[in-house]
Amino acid sequence: MIHNQRESVVKLLNKDVQNYINANLHTDLHSLLLKKSPFSEVSMQEIVQQIKGKQVAEKKFPFLLKEGIIFPPQLNLEQASSEKTALYKSEILKGQKFIDLTSGFGIDAYYLSKNFGDVTLVEQNTELLEVVEHNWGILGRKARFINQKLEDFLNENQETFDVIYLDPARRDQNKNKVFLLEDLSPDILEIHKKLLSVSNQVIIKLSPLIDLKYLISVLPSVFRLDIIALKNEVKEVVVFLSDASKKGIICNCVNLESDEPAFSFTFGEEENARSEYGEPEKFIYIPNNSILKAGVFNLISEKFGLKKLHPNTHLYTSSEKKDNFPGRIFEMEVVDSKSIKKKGQFNLISKNYPLKPEEIKKKYGLKDGGNDYLIFTQSKKGKIILKSV
Repeated sequence: MIHNQRESVVKLLNKDVQNYINANLHTDLHSLLLKKSPFSEVSMQEIVQQIKGKQVAEKKFPFLLKEGIIFPPQLNLEQASSEKTALYKSEILKGQKFIDLTSGFGIDAYYLSKNFGDVTLVEQNTELLEVVEHNWGILGRKARFINQKLEDFLNENQETFDVIYLDPARRDQNKNKVFLLEDLSPDILEIHKKLLSVSNQVIIKLSPLIDLKYLISVLPSVFRLDIIALKNEVKEVVVFLSDASKKGIICNCVNLESDEPAFSFTFGEEENARSEYGEPEKFIYIPNNSILKAGVFNLISEKFGLKKLHPNTHLYTSSEKKDNFPGRIFEMEVVDSKSIKKKGQFNLISKNYPLKPEEIKKKYGLKDGGNDYLIFTQSKKGKIILKSV
């Protein structure tokens, strides 16, 4: 650590400063910023940054709620992986030598490093890397920390690694979000061959909004995709690259923090699968968002013996309950719109239906919540309303 950064950390770790931070964890941060810092050597901006860090850590990476941990600015906290998704990745990656070429706040690197004897973190942001190095010292985790641009490191590097991991920046110079691989920093299309010359397994974390067909078309070395949802919100698409020959690209869909099973398939299977269509029966199935992201609509019908309601309605049905489905299962019946009581309380779902939930609430005078569900959707015969029983 450079001298100034070390001094800043020492000042923030002062007992009185830490007590003040902990005493104001639930104070409005905007009002705090208007106040003068009670400490001559620590600014209110620095204090608020630490409070915000602890607030984010409570939900996103609680393992960092430890005495002595320092938090970086807001943007670095936002870009960091959650503890849950990092843990998932750590369970599938092992080896001797590991390198994270874009370590950021180091959440992924921390969990992945548990399974490797030799760990290297590369990060071009000097202050951020120093924070990570300090925190890893507190956590008792060893690594080699390299403050360098990824491209410069690759040009100078003579080593090989069992696994390379990177999480490219997904914002341009104007801080606008970008999605194409050539617009990321680093440009994945430009460096992916270089990466594969250094390791036979390269793992890249990408935006949940990345188009999978585009991804496969521009990166011929893809052999596996993991679509990671957390509580049914897709958080990451993780791409595995290798020069080894492959029979088909494997896709793993997972919904963490749920009881739903993972679902694995190859894209060839989905292309060859066919859906059977039918009208609503006793049970209605809604695939989780990792499945929807994967676009595995026909294979779900085929694998679980379910009928699809409509080509553009990703809802499925059966007369008997099919367990181990990667999504939610409801017991429902078709109802007439006239039977819906005004001011009734329902959880509303609109799938392939002209009206959005807010518009449906207004039209029928309904309220959100309760234990009952209403699904407004379409089958091949036309618009239908389903009510939980």
